[in-house]
Amino acid sequence: MMVKRRKLTSVFEISGSALGIFYVFLIASNTGYELTSFALLLLSACLFTGWAIIDHRWSFLLLQLFYVATAMIGLVRFA
Repeated sequence: MMVKRRKLTSVFEISGSALGIFYVFLIASNTGYELTSFALLLLSACLFTGWAIIDHRWSFLLLQLFYVATAMIGLVRFA
């Protein structure tokens, strides 16, 4: 059980980080991909939210909920 949990959190962590990096590059490029970048932010935050719940990292979960809200605002604003 512990090995499976660790593998799952690793997948969430690595995938969330990669999507977050792509989000930052798209926003910084200022090339009109804001909608795509906020979708990536939402996916990244959801993956990190899963990781926070599995690992019982409640303050990190709170931060991710802020990022989810930010992504939703960005998606609505640029849609």
